[in-house]
Amino acid sequence: MKLIYTGKTKNVYGLEDGNYLLQFKDDVTGENGVFDPGANTVGLTIEGAGRAGLRLTKFFFEKLSQAGIPTHYVDADIEKATMTVKPATVFGQGLEVICRYRAVGSFLRRYGMYAEEGQVLDAFVEVTIKDDDRQDPPISEDALDMLGILSLSEYKELKELTQKIAAVVKAELAKKEIELYDIKFEFGRLADKQIVLIDEISGGNMRAYKKGEYIEPLKLEQLMLED
Repeated sequence: MKLIYTGKTKNVYGLEDGNYLLQFKDDVTGENGVFDPGANTVGLTIEGAGRAGLRLTKFFFEKLSQAGIPTHYVDADIEKATMTVKPATVFGQGLEVICRYRAVGSFLRRYGMYAEEGQVLDAFVEVTIKDDDRQDPPISEDALDMLGILSLSEYKELKELTQKIAAVVKAELAKKEIELYDIKFEFGRLADKQIVLIDEISGGNMRAYKKGEYIEPLKLEQLMLED
């Protein structure tokens, strides 16, 4: 295997067959030792977070496959904390796509003059540029098109996919009486240019609450996958 990329929460290796291997770490994003899925720095290390994130990712990616929603997922090895995926090219230098059901986090920090904390949002989708130096700034669909990152038609497809995927996650959480507040996705193009979900779906990239109490990533995995 050849190390291709070292990220905040996982390492990426190239495989001989052309696929990639994602090695999940125990690092999670946040600031000053406090977890925050919207942060762009590693805030803390939680033992077991990598495997927990992979277990939940495997669960959701397989649910999406059953629903006919395209992803880069091939298979996973929980014991080794690795996931095999098809190669995909990101948009520009990487985008994050957030689907919001309640006003929390950076949405509330930006729009607090008009929004109340916890206010219900109608699967609101926003795109941010992966750029640590500039704090992952939001970008409009017109700017994405103008800068050659994403065409208007691709943005429409991206938004529809985001809402479909978030709806699947939200419905699965609801089965355990857990409410999804917001969730962050990444997308890419396969060799045939098909837009697919990439990266992961875990407690580390969403905010979920049960009876008004925030659920930590490891606890979310336990609640979701317990018998």
